[in-house]
Amino acid sequence: MKNICFCFQMHAPYRMKRYRFFEIGQDHYYYDDMQTEEHVNWLVNTSYMPLCQTIKEMIRLSKKNFRCALSVSGVMLEMFQQFAPEMIDLLKELADTGCVEFVATPYSQSLATVYSETEAAEQLQLQQAMVKELFGQVSTTICNTELIYSDEIAISLYQQGYKTVMTEGAKHVLSWKSPNYVYSSASAPKMKMLLRNGNLSDELAFHFADPNWHNYPMDAEKYTQQLAALPEDEQVVNIWVGADTFGIRQHAMTGIFDFLKALPYFALEYGIGFMTPSEAAKKFAAKDVVVAPYPITWAGEAKDLSVYTGNDLQNEAIQKLFAVAERVHLCKDKQLKHDWLLLQDVNYLHYMNHIDAGTSHYESAYDAFINYMNVLSDFLQRVDEQYPTTIENEELNELLKTIQNQEKEIEKLEKQLKEAKKSAKKEASATPKKSCTKKA
Repeated sequence: MKNICFCFQMHAPYRMKRYRFFEIGQDHYYYDDMQTEEHVNWLVNTSYMPLCQTIKEMIRLSKKNFRCALSVSGVMLEMFQQFAPEMIDLLKELADTGCVEFVATPYSQSLATVYSETEAAEQLQLQQAMVKELFGQVSTTICNTELIYSDEIAISLYQQGYKTVMTEGAKHVLSWKSPNYVYSSASAPKMKMLLRNGNLSDELAFHFADPNWHNYPMDAEKYTQQLAALPEDEQVVNIWVGADTFGIRQHAMTGIFDFLKALPYFALEYGIGFMTPSEAAKKFAAKDVVVAPYPITWAGEAKDLSVYTGNDLQNEAIQKLFAVAERVHLCKDKQLKHDWLLLQDVNYLHYMNHIDAGTSHYESAYDAFINYMNVLSDFLQRVDEQYPTTIENEELNELLKTIQNQEKEIEKLEKQLKEAKKSAKKEASATPKKSCTKKA
């Protein structure tokens, strides 16, 4: 029996305000709250809310046979709480059905897994803690930023306790193999791998309403027939798209929501089931091993990091940002650490791409670069005020270790003092008091 594994990804960056050179050192707030709120409400009302309501209806009508995954970044959840709390309520309803898995994903959708193992681990812990608090789930499946994966990254993720990783079924990695099986990692053999079926996923994301597409017009039955025509032994078809596919990339008037709602009916008619990523990895044994010596992603034609790190502008920005990673980890300034998370968003790098700038609202890649670097310059000054660059990283680490050891010693002594006071009080209360009588 074939199975479909759907995953819908939700993420958007905070909109940066126009930050000019003379504001460096003067203004430490980098975001345009009005634009951010407007953008989030547009996403929610046009795409995310209708999609989640459709999923809820699909689960109900299929008697819980429909199952899927959601990848929602911590930043997106943060913005829902701030600007669209009704989305949190709807996501809680989906979590309560028991048919939706909230997979782990970096808090701010950054390239941390490539540039800083410590930062990547912290971001995953932050997002997992938020999902647990809001929806009561902890997943051992990870959907990395832009589905980034490599053999080196797999070792780190496995050591953190992740049992399943989701990535792109890139042709230069798979060669003749089909993405419709469960695989294992070459560097972490016990870690299962699920690979996105790019053709069937992109058919929804980019070609659903394209009159020049060979399958136009697409409907639920025709799409299901394509799935049913796949070789019988292929276990799981991973269809992962951005949630904005529904309502934004493909407008509601194209019938995309009706298509999705009808899909479980035709799938069950053709004997096709639905699974979450964790269920698929648990049920099926690995068919083969996948070797990925260099990072792969689901972006662009090359399916590598070139969309985000392919030019000098992008490389200068990311190198300067991650150069202070160790110092930011050591500081305790909450606002600084929050800005650090937000500034890592991969979208800011995408806007600097000369050819493919994604959903950029900047006039050019240079415009995006200049604005970001002005913000980054102010941020780096704030980091320098906390831990000056005149102090080498090794010297700084030793200094902070000494401080931390002193803090631990103080805590230990305070604990001993507290216990001594408690013990003395107990002894005093146990000692019998002498009675006094007045002389006549």
